[in-house]
Amino acid sequence: MQVFKFGGASVKDADSIRNVADIITKYKEDELLVVVSALGKTTNALTEVTQHFADQTGQAFDLLEKVKTAHQQILTALFGVSHHAIFDEIANCFVEIEWILEEEPQDAYDYLHDQIVSAGEIVSSKILAAYCTHIGLPIKWIDARDYIFTDNTYREADVNWQKTEDKIRRELPSILDNQIIITQGFIGSTSENFTTTLGREGSDYSAAIFAACLQVDNVTIWKDVPGVLNADPKWFNPTELIPELSYTDAIELTYYGATVIHPKTIKPLQNKKITLNVRSFVAPEQPGTLIRTTNDGLPIPSFIFKVNQVFVSIQPRDFSFIVEDNLSHIFNLFHNHRIKINMMHNSAISFCVSIDDTGANVDVLLEELEKRYKVSVEKGLELITIRYYNQETIDRVLVNKEIIRELKDSYTCQLLVKELRS
Repeated sequence: MQVFKFGGASVKDADSIRNVADIITKYKEDELLVVVSALGKTTNALTEVTQHFADQTGQAFDLLEKVKTAHQQILTALFGVSHHAIFDEIANCFVEIEWILEEEPQDAYDYLHDQIVSAGEIVSSKILAAYCTHIGLPIKWIDARDYIFTDNTYREADVNWQKTEDKIRRELPSILDNQIIITQGFIGSTSENFTTTLGREGSDYSAAIFAACLQVDNVTIWKDVPGVLNADPKWFNPTELIPELSYTDAIELTYYGATVIHPKTIKPLQNKKITLNVRSFVAPEQPGTLIRTTNDGLPIPSFIFKVNQVFVSIQPRDFSFIVEDNLSHIFNLFHNHRIKINMMHNSAISFCVSIDDTGANVDVLLEELEKRYKVSVEKGLELITIRYYNQETIDRVLVNKEIIRELKDSYTCQLLVKELRS
């Protein structure tokens, strides 16, 4: 028994969906559960719809129409004629969003976001299931919201593991005996049956939830890269494939910002000793990267680059020590504004952090901090993290860079830098 997860890039158009169906076909004799993300950039597009609806700009319906048209084009390319039942199914999914948009917004933004954006996964999974059925595969489509139960923290819901595991283990094994299950990533539901989402890139996490509850042999996350690379090709060249790494190293890499695997994905798999395989849907014959229990360290240094960083230095106004009550207050502010700290360092009278420049919420956070502390800010920086570093790797990334702050431990070096002006 195994779980496959396909992200948005793997189902971005009709040819991509055909490719995913080909991969599924090769494993049709296995007990297989498939988790799928929204098509292409649909999540971003529906988030934009939500924002315009919340702001009442009058553009929400037009933006939704573009999303509908993109899906209609994919349906036509896959099925040819519009009388196929899937056309009506998909139209009905979008009608549910239209019902929300017809009223003035009464609910909190995060709640509205989850009700609207979640349609992306519902639609994509229905299209993939319909196409796989169309080519003769034994498919059972299920709604993940009937199986993954969460609290009411919209956009970043916490899973009720006991209730979720009870339902999945009670119902899904018998289906997997003779059918391939296709379901959605990213979404769950509250005890009141309202839709929640599990955070950005939460589809990987969904795959891990199903896998842990079913105690499968392995999970495969299909990406547009050959596996886990030692750096993002957008920022670093040349890159190298890491054929195998430990759960610990995978967690460390995701903690520091590596984007190939969702940070919450690893732990449920580690708890059940389930192997995670990261493979390429472009070259599915390649083995990819295995993540599992091993005492071996990374065979090569790994580099993580985060741009658009803000360096924030916080000091008590009376030059008293940064002690537990100050730190507790500071961390609570970051948590309340949903801002992740990428690097931190404290001394007796200061606490310094590097954070992503996410715009308005950072400005609001800084205003809150300045009520109690002296705050200095520097923007436009870059944070470089090197796992299993040496001096050669440090020198390699510091060309034309000035170090603002440097932190090292036995395995990891973090460098907050800015470009040197010529």
